[in-house]
Amino acid sequence: MSSMSTTATREIQYRQAINEAIRQEMTRDETVIIMGEEIAGGAGREDQGIVDAWGGPFRTTVGLIQEFGNQRVLDTPLSEAAFIGAAIGAASTGMRTIAELMFIDFVGVCMDQLLNNAAKMRYMFGGQVKLPFTLLTRIGAGFGSAAQHSEPYYSIFSHIPGLKGVVPSDPYTAKGLLTAAIRDDDPVVYFEHKGQIGRASCRERV
Repeated sequence: MSSMSTTATREIQYRQAINEAIRQEMTRDETVIIMGEEIAGGAGREDQGIVDAWGGPFRTTVGLIQEFGNQRVLDTPLSEAAFIGAAIGAASTGMRTIAELMFIDFVGVCMDQLLNNAAKMRYMFGGQVKLPFTLLTRIGAGFGSAAQHSEPYYSIFSHIPGLKGVVPSDPYTAKGLLTAAIRDDDPVVYFEHKGQIGRASCRERV
């Protein structure tokens, strides 16, 4: 007698899929940390009782600081060069890091860290160094975000040996690709499209 398998679906927003993937991997592996600007309450505002006021600019990190604490969910100063470099350094020493670059337009500020460190470190050390580093960032125009918050730029990264780039198109691929990126022992640049963030019409198969 043959058995039939069924696939259930649930409706989930793109931003929820991203949040679930991060939460799942932080639960699964205690070496996973995430850092970025305003991903919790804003650096330096704890004394004002501000915790998780935003959950990131698109609310993809909502609730993480309450669950995992401020040693693993790290609000950073407005210095992309500093915190992207810190995340790459931490990844090279055994952590599995996620760094949120608010918009891809800001990549010029931290390009040296990505191009000359993240992309090349494994090769410069003869394959002896793993670099499990995920850069979360956003692309997309047409949302009134002005000239410095609207570029795509993802094609640039296809020309940098040592970096992988992914651009998920729906909640299902958003969660799956982010999970795979976090588990990858090499650096991955993960591009969220702003036009997808709040969409709930797509379905994630479960």
